[in-house]
Amino acid sequence: MATPSGGSSGKLRPVRLTARQARALERIHAELQEIGLCLPGSVVLRTGRCGKTACSCRADPPRLHGPFRSWTRKVANKTVTRLLSEEQLADYQVLFDNHRRLKALVRELEELSLSAVESDPRWRRH
Repeated sequence: MATPSGGSSGKLRPVRLTARQARALERIHAELQEIGLCLPGSVVLRTGRCGKTACSCRADPPRLHGPFRSWTRKVANKTVTRLLSEEQLADYQVLFDNHRRLKALVRELEELSLSAVESDPRWRRH
């Protein structure tokens, strides 16, 4: 488990953080604690044509069917798509937003960790 200084409770030596890095780490921790449930994937609105030749979606200009709210994600390395109702999208939107925020915070944490490790003076010994 990471200590506030960026160290570890295991065998690793603590990584020294600057005051700015420590503040950034505390902010990231605080934001991570606020995130609730998360849904991975993406949601898009789609329109399309059906297979009926006499349908208005085949007219000129076409009146396409939809919009359909489509949620796509990977499960066991396969793409899975589900159609959402308007109500589901309204209810789940915060979960999609949470996942996007979680991914952004993880990227920030990785960048902060790399920055702290790169400033370790032991790299200059070699």
